Amino acid sequence: MIEDVHNLGTHYEKTLLSWNDRFQKAWTGLSGRYDRIFKRMWEYYLLSCAGAFRARHIQVWQIVMTKPGTIQQPQRFA
Repeated sequence: MIEDVHNLGTHYEKTLLSWNDRFQKAWTGLSGRYDRIFKRMWEYYLLSCAGAFRARHIQVWQIVMTKPGTIQQPQRFA
């Protein structure tokens, strides 16, 4: 039984951009362990994935399922 389906792509774009921002801010401390090629490849990965999510070329889905016959528990909201 499918209980919920949610496309997380718009959220994941923001997550990747945030990761890139944090990576840029941390680079000074990382530059002694990693070279410029690593930096460029990681930037390319984070930003190209963010762009692909923005363009809706890739997606991430969350699907919540239960076994058939499972009694649904009432939701409690705080």
